[in-house]
Amino acid sequence: MMALSMSAPFLRLRPVSVSPFQSQVHHSTSFPGRRALIPFQNPNPNPSRPLKMVVAHAGSLHSAVSEAMKLIQSSPPTWPSALLTNLVIFVLGSPILVSGLSLSGIGAAFLLGTLTWRAFGPPGFLLVAAYFIIGTATTKVKMAQKEAQGVAEKRKGRRGPASVIGSSAAGCVCAVLSIFGVGGEAFSRVWKLGFVASFCTKLSDTVSSEIGKAYGKTTYLVTTLKVVPRGTEGAVSVEGTIAGLLASFLLAFVSCLMAELGAAEGIICVIASQIANVGESIIGAVLQEKEGFRWLNNDVVNIINISMGSIIAVLMQQVAFRNRLV
Repeated sequence: MMALSMSAPFLRLRPVSVSPFQSQVHHSTSFPGRRALIPFQNPNPNPSRPLKMVVAHAGSLHSAVSEAMKLIQSSPPTWPSALLTNLVIFVLGSPILVSGLSLSGIGAAFLLGTLTWRAFGPPGFLLVAAYFIIGTATTKVKMAQKEAQGVAEKRKGRRGPASVIGSSAAGCVCAVLSIFGVGGEAFSRVWKLGFVASFCTKLSDTVSSEIGKAYGKTTYLVTTLKVVPRGTEGAVSVEGTIAGLLASFLLAFVSCLMAELGAAEGIICVIASQIANVGESIIGAVLQEKEGFRWLNNDVVNIINISMGSIIAVLMQQVAFRNRLV
């Protein structure tokens, strides 16, 4: 820094030494109102630390996902794998579930799904999922027309827990028998057959009823073949009967594709479902809504129906087995 000297008639510059402290004070006070510049300091002296934390968290997440996938793919299925898988599937499929089930119905369906996965693994679960999707879609067919005629399902077809239990009771019994190994290895296929037959029976019943109410031109009472209005208990139609047969065949075909059953056992399920549905129609025509049988509501009839389907299928399979047909 240079200072001015006035000892000569002319101006002469001479150097003046300034200490670093004085320079700092000078610069900080030369311009009042202006703040002195403060050197930048990195708040994180270790810039690689956040990256390491991200990598560590990613590794933990990957490990958790890997463990979850191992649990889901457990073979044979376990209770933890069944619970976890159902939780994931129910969360992802909630929009579809809400369209076909009430909240309490979803709770009942979760228990059914967990039991099914534990007993029969992914093939059994996918079979129930196919039953639910097809049955729900069929129930929604021409809903406005059905409501106008007073034959639509309550709550626009959204099933409650009683309906879920009524539709799956026989299947749940077969699942429990399979889980606890009742009858040993020799009966494991029997319980699987009864399980598939129960859902073939119920899907056939649902589809035949809903398609009959939507498209049936003429509806007949099964016991007398008299023409009756749509929605009458025990009534059948040609259109509904054909649709129910096709639905049962489709579900049995799905089961065969997933190697749950053989072709002969699939045919047994279809035949058993049709016999059971005729029996259910007879019960509806003769007993349901009659004096002294008020307790025989749709849910109770459903349990009887699917139980007949399962039992008939198992008996047919045993007869065929003894005669070396399957």
